Amino acid sequence: MDQAVSTETARPIGHMREGEEEALVALWTATGLIRPWNDPRADITLARRGPHSTILVARADGAVIGSAMVGHDGHRGWIYYLAVAPDHARQGIGKALTRAAEDWLRARGVPKLMLMVRPENEQVQAFYDAAGYIQEPRIIFSKRLDGK
Repeated sequence: MDQAVSTETARPIGHMREGEEEALVALWTATGLIRPWNDPRADITLARRGPHSTILVARADGAVIGSAMVGHDGHRGWIYYLAVAPDHARQGIGKALTRAAEDWLRARGVPKLMLMVRPENEQVQAFYDAAGYIQEPRIIFSKRLDGK
């Protein structure tokens, strides 16, 4: 998917371009997605490194106004860093980015899409609920491999 057009927003959604790293970090900061223990620049580098992940971007007048990092392990796809600039919220951009991520995974034969939402983020839970996602009871284990 080099370029797709969202029918909801009539804004093109494409892959992240060289030189958009700082705009993405600023977007993720403005939308509260960055945590001190996660390095967003390292996440960008890792997502762009291989064929199993990408960063989709919505733009307006050449500026980054939305993003969705998407990747898969062959069975499960994941969305991270779904964000829309606050001054462009509630225009269907988040929905368009989610659908673009679904399409990207579907084109690669990935049968299931997963994502994680912080329990206190009720607004985002409502967004995914309205988009047809279901909550699945799971316990998530993690282990830091970077010593942080």
